[in-house]
Amino acid sequence: MFGAACQAERTWKRHIAEQLKRRDRLQRQAFEEIIQQYNRLLEKSDLQAVLSERLQAEKFDSQNRHDISPSCDGARSEALLQEIAQLRIRHQEELTELHKKRGELAQSVIELNNQMQLKDKEIQANELKIMEFQQRISELQDECKELHSSLQDLEQANQTLKDEYDALQITFSALEEKLRRTTEDNQELITRWMAEKAQEANKLNAENEKDCRRRQAKLQKELADAAKEPLPLDQDDDIEVLAEEAPEQAGETSPSRTVTRTPSKRASQPQLGLLDSLSNIFGRLSVNSYGGTPADSEVQVGMCTEVRLPSTALHVFDAHDGEVNAVRFSPGSRLMATGGMDRRVKLWETISGRCELKGSLMGSNAGITSIEFDSAGTHLLAASNDFASRIWTVDDYRLRHTLTGHSGKVLSARFLLDNARIVSGSHDRTLKLWDLRSKVCIKTVFAGSSCNDIVCTEQCVMSGHFDKKIRYWDIRSECIVRELELLGRVTSLDLNPERTELLTCSRDDLLKIIDLRMNTVKQTFTVQGFKCGSDWTRVTFSPDGGYVAAGSADGTLYVWNVLTGKVEKVLGKHHSSCVNAVAWSPSGTYVVSVEKGNKAVLWSDL
Repeated sequence: MFGAACQAERTWKRHIAEQLKRRDRLQRQAFEEIIQQYNRLLEKSDLQAVLSERLQAEKFDSQNRHDISPSCDGARSEALLQEIAQLRIRHQEELTELHKKRGELAQSVIELNNQMQLKDKEIQANELKIMEFQQRISELQDECKELHSSLQDLEQANQTLKDEYDALQITFSALEEKLRRTTEDNQELITRWMAEKAQEANKLNAENEKDCRRRQAKLQKELADAAKEPLPLDQDDDIEVLAEEAPEQAGETSPSRTVTRTPSKRASQPQLGLLDSLSNIFGRLSVNSYGGTPADSEVQVGMCTEVRLPSTALHVFDAHDGEVNAVRFSPGSRLMATGGMDRRVKLWETISGRCELKGSLMGSNAGITSIEFDSAGTHLLAASNDFASRIWTVDDYRLRHTLTGHSGKVLSARFLLDNARIVSGSHDRTLKLWDLRSKVCIKTVFAGSSCNDIVCTEQCVMSGHFDKKIRYWDIRSECIVRELELLGRVTSLDLNPERTELLTCSRDDLLKIIDLRMNTVKQTFTVQGFKCGSDWTRVTFSPDGGYVAAGSADGTLYVWNVLTGKVEKVLGKHHSSCVNAVAWSPSGTYVVSVEKGNKAVLWSDL
């Protein structure tokens, strides 16, 4: 290749030299003719000058002769003079013509000289260009050599990569086949494991039923033995007092406890509609697994002296780094918790109309969807988008339990009244019952639709679903006791303090109160401008059950009066995006609303 390049270089150099020689020959011939003509004209001019001098001399001689011989023949003299005059005129004309041609030739010479100078400049410029092109050709030849070398290296690297790709493709095919076989084995193992878990759960249920029957039989025997024995008067008075206090606990005492205290009233106790017809769905009310009984805790929850209608935004603050999904007050209104998409639960303390951060609960791997305190306010339960629910202790911010088992994001989780079990609802269309003592799922119920929210009583669990239905569940029998269909997807559920009315919010922009005794819609709330902004918009009862608060998609907070059904308050201008959740403090003093942005607003009438 290098020899061919050298041969090409010699060829174009020889061609340029031949062209220059040819141009030199052509231009030299043209200029030689002009120079010869110019020389002839110079010779003619010199000849004319000589002739002119001779004529002058002849004229001078003739005059002299005329002066010397005045007697010569007059006719001859006149003819000679005329001939001389004509010759002079002709010579003068020839001289003029020669001068004219001389000027033209001189002008041609000047023009040709100018052209020669231009051509010389062009030659010099072309020579410079030739040198530049030669240098450029050398550079391009070097670059071509480098590129050729790089091309060879790239071809070798490409071949190496192709060989590696073929090897990796073969490995990938083998691994894909192995993955397929592993997936099939895994599916088979999961199926077997689910079947075994179902069998174990059935066995456990059977054992629980047997144990329950044994305890009931033993209790009946003890009661019969106690009834046969005479009792002192003061003990009879104690039994009578307990019997009178039982109805005053607003349905919080289970039928089994009523039998223990006043067996004489067991047969005469009236049925109270749905709550009594669904009694003991989750078993007896047991002692709080974290200490204390639910009845003792509910005394703290029910402490509401006066409900204040919110009218003023006391504190607007950035609650999380991103969307805030949930908010909840502790039973004693001492703390307020918020959960957001930044995977944190934050605890706030309300002091002098401001919320001050006390700490953060860490451990979630995705955004928080719901929050709830237990009845004693010592533990906090949060559901998360990472398919799990978690429980922290409030005092030391430590993560105590992580409950995994759902195959979709958990949208709601609630404590049962005994605080020893929780119920979680997920996007995977299942509800799960968890025992916190053993930290395992003891029941799984397939709801058939994504569960957006849950509320619990001592007797039943109510769940709101994506398919617009509210379902009442008996977990032990894994069946629906009742269901009620609304006009839109259910986003939120809440119970009044007496647990006799259920507040619902749905995507048809309606809030409804359902009478649990009759399982009918008792009241509907709506107003122009209110719009449910998401599938997890949370609404709430006031602590006394007299008001309902909900946030709209435009950032406005609405408060309705339950008795009149009219809007009492419309609060806006503080949220810049959709309100996700609203919480009313159990003391009735404060209301907190959180939004899809990162803001939270503390409201009161102060």
